[in-house]
Amino acid sequence: MTKRTTPILNRNDPEKEPLVGNVKVTREDWLNLARDILVHEGVAELKIMSLSDRLGVSRSSFYWYFRNRVDLLAALLTEWEARNTRTIVNYCALPAEDINAAVCNFFRCFIDPALFDRGLDFAVREWARRDVSLRSRMDAADSERLRSVTDMFERYGYPADEADVRARILYFMQLGYHALEVREPMELRMGRLAGFLKGFTGQVPRPELITEFNAFAHTVGNEP
Repeated sequence: MTKRTTPILNRNDPEKEPLVGNVKVTREDWLNLARDILVHEGVAELKIMSLSDRLGVSRSSFYWYFRNRVDLLAALLTEWEARNTRTIVNYCALPAEDINAAVCNFFRCFIDPALFDRGLDFAVREWARRDVSLRSRMDAADSERLRSVTDMFERYGYPADEADVRARILYFMQLGYHALEVREPMELRMGRLAGFLKGFTGQVPRPELITEFNAFAHTVGNEP
């Protein structure tokens, strides 16, 4: 279960510009609260009246930013695709010295919570179980992510069929770790990094890569 923290409203965040006029909440506030409810309570609990009550504003504020509930849900899905799918695609395309360094770029997405929102990803998956059209969109996202991982292996000389298999092992293993809510100390997980990389790529990783990635993981402070 993703740890829940109450979203900070714009009006309570000293790092944000002060609101002016009669504005009490921003579009970002509505989206942040909606995302929090989606992740922790499910899409069925995303109701305009409930959102407005929690924000302490009238429903008219909602309609200033969104046409209706469907528009709000569409905005959440657009954010999900931009933050999660595009992040994986972009990080798999980053230049890297070798395939193990490229796989570490893939891992960065899941270690750094600023890059990939695990809670949002699995909330959307749960939502897609009950929504046929969204399931098609979820499947398309997985296909795009897998294609980016497969392309990554192919860039480093792996035959197409082998790249496809290795990509699936890597991607579905990573999702499985989160789905099972595996909880391991960072030190233990990083102690397995060299073995993981060799298993995924068939190549022994450079010691300096392990050292560099270990430092990154501990700095960010989230499990891969």
